[in-house]
Amino acid sequence: MRNFRIRVELVCTCETEQAAGETRCFLHDPEQEQGRNACFSILDDLCTDSYLDVQKTARYFQMFVRRSWRALPLSAIRRLTVLPSDRSCKFCVTNHWGKRILIELMFGVQEGASDIFVSSQYTEAAYTPSTMWPESYAVAERKFFSHIARHAHPDTCYLRCLQLCVRCLLGRDFSTYTMKTVVMHLLSAMPLSNWHRGHFWEWLNSIMQYLQRCLKKKHLNHFFIGNENVPEEINLPLELQLAQPVNLFQHLTQNPYAFLHAQLEFEELLDRVRRMVLHGR
Repeated sequence: MRNFRIRVELVCTCETEQAAGETRCFLHDPEQEQGRNACFSILDDLCTDSYLDVQKTARYFQMFVRRSWRALPLSAIRRLTVLPSDRSCKFCVTNHWGKRILIELMFGVQEGASDIFVSSQYTEAAYTPSTMWPESYAVAERKFFSHIARHAHPDTCYLRCLQLCVRCLLGRDFSTYTMKTVVMHLLSAMPLSNWHRGHFWEWLNSIMQYLQRCLKKKHLNHFFIGNENVPEEINLPLELQLAQPVNLFQHLTQNPYAFLHAQLEFEELLDRVRRMVLHGR
């Protein structure tokens, strides 16, 4: 996962606006001073050393939600409770009968006009600086599975296979993203007509065998970086299209203990998958 910092600054638009027939620049026009001061204040509220700060953004948005909620007619019959969170906005809406709805809003900044964003989620490191924004492929993943759904038969089993594998994860060496990556590689390499519901067990075995081969080689390529098989309708930045493939298992090549632990966890994962299929637990 790549991590970024987002620099925020006011930009002079004198030449641009003059070319368009306008004469005012928000940064330099004396008549815009009040709005400019307000804008500088917002930058201080949201940024640290000119870089967008996730924690400041979360606090600012939480304050905005609180104030806006009071002005809504819904606030008379629903109670809003903002929950503590450093890198998102979490809140709980409770009605008169005590029924609660938990909501979490993540923040993201789009990379150009692409389907790739930098997001407020935590990085894989033990500590994530507040000005660090990890890259997110969630929108690209959604578009990929929407693409598959449009071209697949209604009785395909790929989603059921993926859901079962994810349910069996232990949450350490193999993440949900690992399983999605395996399934996306298989979906892009094999005819969708082969994913018939009647072949569920065979495809489940194929997913586990693919993961096992990758583990043995200590190599699993990221699906969206340097992959020629990504559908054309998914808009990726040119640098991702031209980049060399990224190995998601690179850490296993550098740490023998991590590799041994991953092997043991795979065996337990395989056993859990089999038990889930045979006994439903």
